[in-house]
Amino acid sequence: MNTGLKITAFAAAIAATFGTAYGVGTSIDPVVAKKPPTAHDEHAEAGEGAGDKTASGHESAPAGGLQISEGGYTLALDTPRVAAGTSSVLSFSVKDESGRKVTAYQREHGKELHFIVASRDLTVYRHLHPTRAADGTWSVRAELPAAGGYRAFADFKPAKKGATGVTLGADLAVSGKAEPAALPPARATAEVDGYRVTLGGALAPGKANELKLTVTKDGKPVTNLQPYLGAYGHLVALRAGDLAYLHVHPNGEPDDGATKPGPEVSFTATAPSSGAYRLFLDFQHEGEVRTAAFTVDVPAGGADANTGAKPSAEPGETQEADGHGH
Repeated sequence: MNTGLKITAFAAAIAATFGTAYGVGTSIDPVVAKKPPTAHDEHAEAGEGAGDKTASGHESAPAGGLQISEGGYTLALDTPRVAAGTSSVLSFSVKDESGRKVTAYQREHGKELHFIVASRDLTVYRHLHPTRAADGTWSVRAELPAAGGYRAFADFKPAKKGATGVTLGADLAVSGKAEPAALPPARATAEVDGYRVTLGGALAPGKANELKLTVTKDGKPVTNLQPYLGAYGHLVALRAGDLAYLHVHPNGEPDDGATKPGPEVSFTATAPSSGAYRLFLDFQHEGEVRTAAFTVDVPAGGADANTGAKPSAEPGETQEADGHGH
């Protein structure tokens, strides 16, 4: 993943429960997209009057995942319902305008397709890595701990020449006794497995700002983060309420001669609107991927609006699962 917090592609009004991540921290309010929902817009050169661009010279991706069909593609879930607390195989496909399953994709960040599942209350989050059969059917095994409504996101770019990134979303039901949780409070820190991640920076509607996430372990800076899917960190933002999806990419990448492997991972993000957002940071250290989660509030107003993160001595809330699956 590269520069530019594509925060207009991973969010829309945080009211969804996005997966069990390793830690919980600050919260971010809904980011409003300035163009139709899609994911991973093509990079654009920096310059004034070029639209919604990040400080790094990349266009912010619009919020995606709000539609099951877009741009001639449709997300078809073969398993729209699973049981809570049970290991189940999630099966799905992406179909084109003719109803045929898509079998050719461009690889992005090491994968042909990224599959995210989050609960509507944003307390459960899974970044899964499904495998594709020759006929275009994708499948992955996952265990979703809590009953209730979920949203499944397929983030991909077709192999078709000139194709742009697409993020489709479909509802997924998890059977069992549902007890929706409240959105976790905004905090500037999240803790997971002995790691503490601190969120710094501000989000403002319509303005590109830098977010810095700093990783420490046992009170010491982590300076040897390992690349995960081609980056030192991956950030996904979901807007409370409508679960608009934003896949935010970091500033810099491994082996570019400038980006250090920690302790800071930097992103440039533009909030499309005010509101509450849930952020999920995936990072890898000592061979294991962990997820830190934050709630961020984006107030209405000018460029000085901040994330609403409140530093606290209290540790971030630890979620039940790591948020990852293969």
